[in-house]
Amino acid sequence: MTVKVSLRRVVEEFDALTDETSAYLNRETGELYALGDEEAGLVEDGIDPVELPEWLIDEVPKIREVLESEDWLALPTRFDIHEWAIMDDFARSIDDADLRNELLTAIRGRGAFRWFKDAVQRHEIHQDWYDHRAAALTQFAIDWLDEHGVDYAADSDTPPEDPAYQELR
Repeated sequence: MTVKVSLRRVVEEFDALTDETSAYLNRETGELYALGDEEAGLVEDGIDPVELPEWLIDEVPKIREVLESEDWLALPTRFDIHEWAIMDDFARSIDDADLRNELLTAIRGRGAFRWFKDAVQRHEIHQDWYDHRAAALTQFAIDWLDEHGVDYAADSDTPPEDPAYQELR
């Protein structure tokens, strides 16, 4: 049986990404693994395990596996997801011309993310924004999984014997 990856879990990984982390998907098992850039760098540089923090020593074999095995795919980074484009798309979807223009203005220039979030909160459309963003991340995940030939399922479609499903419980 081919493992189906939990689409929700992939979207959650996208949502949790920071500038300093990467996430990986094991295409054989459906496992997801988040890895800090600093930890990956230490392992890639071949630092003597004795010099590593104790919590990291236990992770070294897993980190090496993730970085060296072809079974593991690097998920898109936070920069690949283009949060700004998602905000732009949301702003353009607003029917009210004044609000649409305010949101489009908010995402221009320095502080765009903060200005946008402030406007969304001020106009009490934060749930609409969250729903739009979640849908965009889900579509991004679907496109990425399809591009890499990875089977996925909505959690309601994920069979109970699937290891990725068991991880959710």
